[in-house]
Amino acid sequence: MDEPFPAYREVAPHRYRETSGLYYEDFVPGDVFEHRPGRTVTDTDNIWMTLLTMNTQPVHFDAAYAERTEWGRLLVDSTLTLAILTGMSVRTVSAKVVANLGWDKVRATAPVFGGDTLYAESRVLAKRESRSRPTQGIVTVETTGRNQRGDVVMTFERTMLIHKRVGAPDADW
Repeated sequence: MDEPFPAYREVAPHRYRETSGLYYEDFVPGDVFEHRPGRTVTDTDNIWMTLLTMNTQPVHFDAAYAERTEWGRLLVDSTLTLAILTGMSVRTVSAKVVANLGWDKVRATAPVFGGDTLYAESRVLAKRESRSRPTQGIVTVETTGRNQRGDVVMTFERTMLIHKRVGAPDADW
């Protein structure tokens, strides 16, 4: 039976459980998913990231130093940008993930600053059944991140092992 709302599963009459993520069978090469809402990055986010990761490049946390660089202000750590864009895509492309298999072709194409709002979209590049795990498949997506002006700030490919409907741990959850 088709559910009345694709992002919800009816668990009782007029009662719905929110779901997220696509099963392996749902991915179609060429499909594009826009991930919303956007995420505004703050200088505090950036400074916390540098502290958590022990990144000692002062352009990310020393405003006086950053003022003397070509950027003229604090530059957001590119690994924070990667983490935010990946996180934005989880609800759709990897909520049913078994494992992330890798990030490839990561390109930081424009600077990100505190106050910028990031938006992401993911295009399905390829999928194939797992040879060793019959209830799972491998999906590769390309994620593109843009700022509030529409400038592409980062692109990357991510390959994931994704549950199929049969055998997924959330099938009856």
